[in-house]
Amino acid sequence: MAKQVSKLTKLPNIGKSLEELLLKVEIDTPQKLQEVGTENTFIRIMAVDSEACFSKLCAIEGAIRGIRWHLIDRPRKDELRQFFSMVKKSADEADDDLS
Repeated sequence: MAKQVSKLTKLPNIGKSLEELLLKVEIDTPQKLQEVGTENTFIRIMAVDSEACFSKLCAIEGAIRGIRWHLIDRPRKDELRQFFSMVKKSADEADDDLS
């Protein structure tokens, strides 16, 4: 992360609603967000918000990098898209098993 900040909403892409989700999954500082990482953070969020979208995943990545999510390079965005598809598929299959 380029600069040290202590409040999640000071990071790019983190508004009040995403901050609330992060707090629900016990991520309360930018440092903790960086330690947990993009993919693990998103998995935690999916546990409390099954409707979490690809843009939210990119917002987390951008926050960790200190950039707006639109500026994430294409190769990384493709990796995130593949990860998102895998996580959503797993979540959908788990929902089907519960039905």
